[in-house]
Amino acid sequence: MNNPFFYEPDALCIKAFEELKAHIINDEPPELRAELDKGKMLGVLIVEDCDGKQSALFAFSGQLNGGFETDFFVPAVFDYLDENGYFKTNERRISAMNIEIDALENDCNYLDDKDLFIREKTFNEQALASYREFMKSEKQRRAARRAAADFSKDEDEILIKESQFQKAEYKRMCRAAETQLAEIKARITQHDSRLEALKRKRKQDSEDLQNWLFSNFVFSNFIGEKKNLLDIFRDFNGKFPPSGSGECCAPKLLQYAYNHHLKPISIAEFWWGESPKQEIRHHLHHYPACDSKCKPILDFMLRGLNYPPNPFSITNETIDNQPLEYVYVDDSIIVINKPAGMLSVHGKSDRPAAEDIVRQQFGESYFCHRLDMDTSGLLMFARNKLIFNELRRQFEEREIHKTYVAIVCGVIKEHRGTISLPLMPDPNDHPRQIVDYQNGKEAVTDYEIISIFNNETKLRLFPHTGRTHQLRVHCAHYKGLNAPIKGDRLYSHSPAPRLYLHAESITFTHPMTGKRMELNVDAEF
Repeated sequence: MNNPFFYEPDALCIKAFEELKAHIINDEPPELRAELDKGKMLGVLIVEDCDGKQSALFAFSGQLNGGFETDFFVPAVFDYLDENGYFKTNERRISAMNIEIDALENDCNYLDDKDLFIREKTFNEQALASYREFMKSEKQRRAARRAAADFSKDEDEILIKESQFQKAEYKRMCRAAETQLAEIKARITQHDSRLEALKRKRKQDSEDLQNWLFSNFVFSNFIGEKKNLLDIFRDFNGKFPPSGSGECCAPKLLQYAYNHHLKPISIAEFWWGESPKQEIRHHLHHYPACDSKCKPILDFMLRGLNYPPNPFSITNETIDNQPLEYVYVDDSIIVINKPAGMLSVHGKSDRPAAEDIVRQQFGESYFCHRLDMDTSGLLMFARNKLIFNELRRQFEEREIHKTYVAIVCGVIKEHRGTISLPLMPDPNDHPRQIVDYQNGKEAVTDYEIISIFNNETKLRLFPHTGRTHQLRVHCAHYKGLNAPIKGDRLYSHSPAPRLYLHAESITFTHPMTGKRMELNVDAEF
């Protein structure tokens, strides 16, 4: 069995996928073909029965045409879409609560009361403030009158009564305002209580329904163990399963194989149809299983099968133990040429990082920026906090310029250009990034072609911003270059010995001398 997180499709999977392509083109009903053409992940699993006969199983991720059951593809691990079943019945009830909540939130009398409360409160506050100013001026008038030479005791009694009346009138106005607002507030509070109670019930019912659903997704592995989704994720990382867990191709295929006493031999997943707006997916390219939804499930389901480890998840002693190349060192800064495959900074694993090695040799030092583990090239460290703060300021104000060299899969027609695609983390598949025009942060990259050879393009990349995986996504996304960087295990479809991305040069102002400096290191490719 191959590793579903790092593989090249074998000949059997490729042949089976060709059969699947022919079926989609020639035999699928037009409405299903149209939905597939909008974009769908498809899976192929080669299996072997007890007699040694091999065959192919096929799956699609999620739903197709609003359901799970279609000819040619394996069924869902758990079909919860029966209109009269528990899930759909309760889903409709929760949907009805959504409608009721929406109606309560937009109730005309409720909204009028909220508006009336604000208007009346503002009016009363202004009226009371105006009356206080009146009382102040009246007090000044009485004081002036009492200072007059012709002021009499009888007149003083009149002024005292005036003051007493005005104070009593102010208190009456306050009580009247409080009574009026209290009546409106009581209606609003009663409505809010009903609304909040309904929201709490919806939240609890939704959680109960999700728990019910995940408890019914029961998976097997090759040695006959069984677990539901809740237990799988709890034991793997202590987290709650993301929405849609268990509905991807690989879990569907493996579960069908185990249910029918078939031994998995090899697996591959291919994208069919239009590229999605956010993720990096290209028609007919193969992709690894996702980490957030599938890794916990497949970690359980593959137990008992002999499959190779993911080379990117194991320690690379050759890289981790090699000496660093120091490009520039003085009393203020250290610049290294980080090898591909080495961590920039210390993470969750016990693997040494460039940060650790630099500190071991030079003592106190602070990384000013990062390179992806798979990216090679220039990486800068500050030797004290003062220098660090100045270099970080230069990065933030875009006074530091970096140039990268990359080889991408495909021929880029425009000799130079600019890519602007806003990026944000994929909430369902860390550490991948997605393009999101509403929530993403600005990311801009210039590029120019160096050479084209064997359907590959070598180019320089000039990032104006420093978003995570910016260059990798800008190259791979269909609205960018539509050509993933060679060897990109996150956004590409073909593994290579390394990621062909190298930080070639960095230009900055030396924090102590004020001199503009440019450092360069050629790529090994």
